[in-house]
Amino acid sequence: LTELRRRLSMAVHESLAQRIVVRHHLSGLTREELPEYLSHRLRLAGCELPLFEPAAVEALFQATQGMPRKVNRLAHYALTSAALEQARQVSAEHVQTAREEVAP
Repeated sequence: LTELRRRLSMAVHESLAQRIVVRHHLSGLTREELPEYLSHRLRLAGCELPLFEPAAVEALFQATQGMPRKVNRLAHYALTSAALEQARQVSAEHVQTAREEVAP
């Protein structure tokens, strides 16, 4: 984000910078918000089951600091890892496997 701000401040990008009306920095989800966020995303996909074990949610939080884009990506890979093992829930081990697959 800092790099983006630096580039927008360059004269060559002045016209683009002038067109940006609102600038807002979103902070990550809190540890307490993350389980509900995951449940919400699963409901949007048509799943009502609690697919993430509490330890998996904590592992996701530790790995992503609650940043939604990172959470979504890592959770997707963790779900895939769990599905490949035909597991009923995503465990912390699935999150770790996903971390090893996903580049930072």
